[in-house]
Amino acid sequence: MWDPEQYERFRAERSRPFFDLLARIPDRSYRAITDLGCGTGDLTAALSEHWPEARVLGVDSSTEMLTAAAQHRIPDRLEFTPGDIRQWRPGSPQDLIVSNATFQWIPDAAALLRQVTASLAPKGVLAVQMPDNSASPSQEILRELERSGPWAGSLKARPRQDEVLPLARYLELLWAEGFDVDAWECVYLHVLPGDDAVLEWMKGTTLRPVLKALGDADRDVFVARYREKLSAAYPKGPAGTLFPFRRLFFVGKKR
Repeated sequence: MWDPEQYERFRAERSRPFFDLLARIPDRSYRAITDLGCGTGDLTAALSEHWPEARVLGVDSSTEMLTAAAQHRIPDRLEFTPGDIRQWRPGSPQDLIVSNATFQWIPDAAALLRQVTASLAPKGVLAVQMPDNSASPSQEILRELERSGPWAGSLKARPRQDEVLPLARYLELLWAEGFDVDAWECVYLHVLPGDDAVLEWMKGTTLRPVLKALGDADRDVFVARYREKLSAAYPKGPAGTLFPFRRLFFVGKKR
């Protein structure tokens, strides 16, 4: 289960990559737009505001996120629907498909790209942003903890988001599907407010399936150990906690 309130604790930091992606999407008229992994819907609403002539659809597998997104609904213009993007098929070809911080959860990137790009209209555009922070202390500490405790067996099959392909590989896959690609990467140096800021960030995304897989007793011990190690790796300073975060972007335009 996703927790929209926890996810939104760092809304400004999580939203900024979306708007950086939006700035690189070709600025032309789009009639049919889909946001895959729409979350709480506020960024899907930004797509609708940017292209008011379009019919925009937000797709997400989380009931909790879709409940939060419902407040942004505009009948016949901005709608939301439940769906797993691995099986998602639109009712008609889409002019623009956007996915912000979702593709990294899907293990077979090649199959996902083939499926999603097949849903685009001629000259359609696919715009994707993914976190790629697996080499950071936050992720390395998490993997070490998963392997070292009594919970190791129960965490082996948990959903992961730390197996993102190299950016060049996404370009190769898109070229093979007939796309011209604009791709780049960026490291954001976030300054997070509050106590245990990196732990609270991780609770909103990566740590969620870990905590779900643990029993109550193991969960408390795991979080306590993770908090201690994160505090040493990311000490809180006068302005907050510095948290470097790497992200990958690509915008593919169908030839």
